[in-house]
Formats: sequence, structure tokens, C-alpha cells
Amino acid sequence: MTLIRDIYQFLDEFSPFNAAFSYDNCGLLVGNFDNTVNKVLLSLDITKNVIKEAKGLGAELIISHHPIIFKPIKFVNSDSALHLLCELNISAICAHTNLDVAKEGVNYQLAKALMLKNLKPLTYEENSPLGFLGTLEKTMTCKEFANYVKKQLRCDGLRYTKINRPINTVAVCSGSGGNLVDEVAAKNADVFVTGEIKHSQILQANELNIAIVDAGHYRTENVIISPLTQKLRLKFKNVEFLESRVFTDNMEYI
Repeated sequence: MTLIRDIYQFLDEFSPFNAAFSYDNCGLLVGNFDNTVNKVLLSLDITKNVIKEAKGLGAELIISHHPIIFKPIKFVNSDSALHLLCELNISAICAHTNLDVAKEGVNYQLAKALMLKNLKPLTYEENSPLGFLGTLEKTMTCKEFANYVKKQLRCDGLRYTKINRPINTVAVCSGSGGNLVDEVAAKNADVFVTGEIKHSQILQANELNIAIVDAGHYRTENVIISPLTQKLRLKFKNVEFLESRVFTDNMEYI
């Protein structure tokens, strides 16, 4: 018999919840540590569609990257994902910034998906390594590298900037890392792969002659779901771990 506590403690071993940034809200956010688990659904986010998927599969627990509860709650709308989660008696463990900075966490999986070599931390936040710096197997042009990222992350579309230099040294930060442009410049990276980068940050990178590849929040973070699922399957043989098939950010590109 496997309890939610067992799964939580295993996650805590390689992605300590106390390593989450001070503004974050991670851990068991819905449910009880003593609840038994036979089936678990993993998803980047917990949406109503994901909750309905979990119910249909018979999953008692959802493990997500983004917290279902982030800011203090003063009112729970009866049409919200949180209300539905509680109504269907499905628990939720959310591993957010602690999983971003874990040794084989989100940023590591992003660097791995791009097959970067010679990995080093890009920077540190609250005493934890954030992002990675690595090198490519072969030098590319900006356009070649942008197409490479699109293929490796299975993006339907992305944004990129061109610079007059070859691309070999790559900085990555999953999610929304545009505030790290200065750190990227300090490490002499040729290109910065992230998501949701702001206009002002793109202009800053232009001035510093750093190429930008904005692959979106979803695609730069969803790389964690499959390896995390596999890690859990190896540990808990008597529990079925499934990846969400319905979760998407619903972005279309024209």
C-alpha cells in the first residue's frame, strides 16, 4: 500500500520542498498525507480538463509543476478548478520552484532536451542554481538553432532574434527567465532560450548582442513531465503513473 506521504517524501528527496523560493507555494496543497494511492496523473498545470481526466482514469492524486493554490485564497468559486478538485476528492502535490532548481529538474531537462554539453549553473537565486549554461555539439546560425529548438521541444511555433555571431554557447532558463539577460551576458552566452520574454528584455539582449529564442512557458517546462513520470514508476511499482493527454496551453500559431 502506497500513501501520499510516501510519494511526497520521495519527491522531497531529489527536489526538496524547502528549496522552493520564498514567494512560492509548494507541497501537498489538497488532500491528506495518509490517503492511499493506486493511480497518479502528472501534468504541468491542474486545470478543470486535467481534473476530469484524472477522475475518468480513477487517479486519486495529481502531481503538477504549477501550484493549484499560489496566492492566498479569500473565496472559492464553485466553477473553479480548485473547487472541482475538492469536490471529486482528488489530491494535489505541486512541485514548482523546488523542481526548477533540482539537480535533474526542469532546467536540467530543458538543457538535456537541447543536448547541451559541459553544463554549468547559469546563476543562483536564494542560494539555489537557476538555469544552465552549455555548449552545442556543432556551431549553428541563429535560424538553424531556432529551428533546432523548435524540433527538440516539439514547438508549433516560437520567436527568435538574429545576431551577427555563430551560436555555440547556450544559456537556458525554463518558464519565464527574461530577467536573467544580464547574467547571460556575463557568462558570454551566444543565445538565451527561455519563454515569455518581455519586449524591454529583448531590446536589452539586442544591445548586448545575445540572440533570444522564446519557445514559450509551456514548451520550456513540459520537458519535466516524462522523466518525472519515469522516475516515479521506477520507485513505486504498485502505483500507476500516467502523463496527462489533455493538458495544453491552447496556443495556436499562424
